Amino acid sequence: MSNETMFTTVSSKGQIVIPNKVRKKLDIKYGNVFVITEKKGLIVLKKVNQELSHDDIKTLKSIHEAWQEVESHKGGKARASKFFAEFARW
Repeated sequence: MSNETMFTTVSSKGQIVIPNKVRKKLDIKYGNVFVITEKKGLIVLKKVNQELSHDDIKTLKSIHEAWQEVESHKGGKARASKFFAEFARW
């Protein structure tokens, strides 16, 4: 999927609808499990098997460490771009 922007709303139960185009592309079906993380208003969902793989955990740690760098003002343009490049690959 390219950087196409889509909109969704939150239901009274706090649920959101993942657009059909995204569900089809990522083969998202009823009962799939997701890991969710939030930082400064950015919400990230990742479809996972019932258990997180080693690569999933490594990626989540990498994102956490990148945010720590940004918050401590250690991250510069190169580090921020590396973070978003990693995020895009994820």
